[in-house]
Amino acid sequence: MVLRRIFHALINNAQVVEKLSESRPIRRAAQITAFAIAKAQIAGKDASTKLLRSDTVRQIREETSKMPRDVEELGRRATRLRDTFVKEVKEGMRDANKRIKDNK
Repeated sequence: MVLRRIFHALINNAQVVEKLSESRPIRRAAQITAFAIAKAQIAGKDASTKLLRSDTVRQIREETSKMPRDVEELGRRATRLRDTFVKEVKEGMRDANKRIKDNK
């Protein structure tokens, strides 16, 4: 309880915060954090671009726009969708394995 009050008092003191922000470890931590955030944003954009170009997403859009006439057709569509999904997962795993091997 006492430590919490002391910590709260220090955090709310502008001079202490300014001194800490000028210290080398805090600046380095901020740089690392900014780098990690930028890297995550780039990875997220790449993943979303890949997803939008994905055959599975395209196929889902096409299949949902059409209504199946009977149960057999629905089964065939589901099978095609599953096959496309499995193919893309396998390709993704192969790509990931290649990247890991290239980085070693």
